[in-house]
Amino acid sequence: MPDRLVLCVDDEAVLLLALRHRLESVLGAGYRIETALSGESALAALETIRAGGGEPAAVVSDWRMPGMKGDEVLRAARARFPRTRLVLLTGYADREELLALDSELGLAGILQKPCDVRELAKLIRGQ
Repeated sequence: MPDRLVLCVDDEAVLLLALRHRLESVLGAGYRIETALSGESALAALETIRAGGGEPAAVVSDWRMPGMKGDEVLRAARARFPRTRLVLLTGYADREELLALDSELGLAGILQKPCDVRELAKLIRGQ
């Protein structure tokens, strides 16, 4: 079975690297973790995936980033890949905005940063 791709997006390189390593450990074989340091680079990665005929299992995005915000990344992912699981990570919670985004996109989950990677892995797996 081919690896299931998970795209993680965060503008903080150290946090993104740590998340990637922890997810690789928790998810194990069968998953490939890709990263993007901005919303714009995430969109480029999504286009590359689509051009190759693939579909990510999940897109995990930080919300507050310079330039393109995480909600925009998740909207773009949903438009391209209707079945992909979408997870929003945030250190800043505006409950009304979060509920509206969840209602709009059907998020697999919203987690506060720093998040429990085991909980994130469950959302990625659909458990």
